[in-house]
Amino acid sequence: MEKLPRGLEKFEELIGYKYNDISLLETALTHSSYANEMKPKGVSVKFNERLEFLGDSVLSIIVSDYLFRHYPELPEGDLTRIRASAVCEKTLGKLALELELGKYMRLGVGEEKSNGRERVSILADAFEALLASIYIDSGSRDAVEKFLMPRVKPEIKQFVENGQNRDYKTLLQQIVQQERGERLEYVLIGESGPDHDKCFTVEAHLNSNVIGHGKGRSKREAEQMAAKEALVLFGDK
Repeated sequence: MEKLPRGLEKFEELIGYKYNDISLLETALTHSSYANEMKPKGVSVKFNERLEFLGDSVLSIIVSDYLFRHYPELPEGDLTRIRASAVCEKTLGKLALELELGKYMRLGVGEEKSNGRERVSILADAFEALLASIYIDSGSRDAVEKFLMPRVKPEIKQFVENGQNRDYKTLLQQIVQQERGERLEYVLIGESGPDHDKCFTVEAHLNSNVIGHGKGRSKREAEQMAAKEALVLFGDK
């Protein structure tokens, strides 16, 4: 049997899937920067953006189906927030890093020099392309689920157990609205850190009285944390 290019037989072992058409895996692991650098040399190389497009949808339907079946008590809003966390760039980048996916990618010289093999955006896109390549090669969702869900389930479980699926701002607003004339607002009182790693501090005010504090990497997250603290005053644990 012909040896697979660039040690991809090792990657097949890592993901637990044997390809019928190894070119699908090569394409999934090829960044557009590599393909663009090959053009002047007269070499046409497929890259992973089309696979990424399909993989995004495959990922969404598999995770949605899992959440629908395993969390029957949760409303649509909570399911949406959990799915958003499970399929977000940060999570997919983390899963790709655990697989050392970047080590097997074909990148252009510029991306290589700028640490592209560890860049979350590149890895997350390649992870989605990988899902699509398995889906096309196997002809069904089963192989994709077998690879994906053992990796995603812990992320979903942690998200739910930490209560991050709850929309604290909406819950607090619903309580406050029970009394007419009450005014709830969120006030940004501080921010710190460099642009790529900001920390925001927000206070929840009810009729100008501070009822909660919150910190987060975005104003939205900080507001949610302030609302979460405020809910304790109303007996919501």
